Amino acid sequence: MPKALVLLAQGCEELEAVTLIDLLRRARVEVVAAGLQTGAVTASRGTVLVPDSTLEAEQGHTFDLVVLPGGLPGARHLEEDPRVLALLQRQVAAGRLVAAICAAPKVLAVAGLLDGKRATAYPGSVSAAQFPGLILVDDAVVVDGLVVTSRGPGTAMDFALCLVEILTGEACRRDIEAALVRDR
Repeated sequence: MPKALVLLAQGCEELEAVTLIDLLRRARVEVVAAGLQTGAVTASRGTVLVPDSTLEAEQGHTFDLVVLPGGLPGARHLEEDPRVLALLQRQVAAGRLVAAICAAPKVLAVAGLLDGKRATAYPGSVSAAQFPGLILVDDAVVVDGLVVTSRGPGTAMDFALCLVEILTGEACRRDIEAALVRDR
């Protein structure tokens, strides 16, 4: 069974966080939602999320995927946490997936993981001027090697389903979409 870590920072985008957790769990991916600190996380629109664990408690565990919901100030909190940057760098160095949506692709760029990569993000949250090695595109979801990025709340379902397909296969993705009554 694939295993994913979803990092929840205060001020994250709840639509993205909940969509990721929900669809990955529907695909029978073992998901650990981890807060940067202990306690509940208040998302950007005031929704209170209760993490399964903390980043500190998950530091020694191996995950097939580490994924970052966006939103502000959530993405800034991720970007400013040296534990997050080190985790992302270790994840890619070990040949495992990282993913980020909305403003969170900037966290991947700050970690040095978007150099020479195609990526997308929420408009204005990251630029090729800030990160000259980044190839910024406007696609809803971009997969480039071990890095998956997406644009924002409106692309959260496509992003989550792309991750489902990568981790569990196209048939699983189709089954989930059918159960959601979602046309592809």
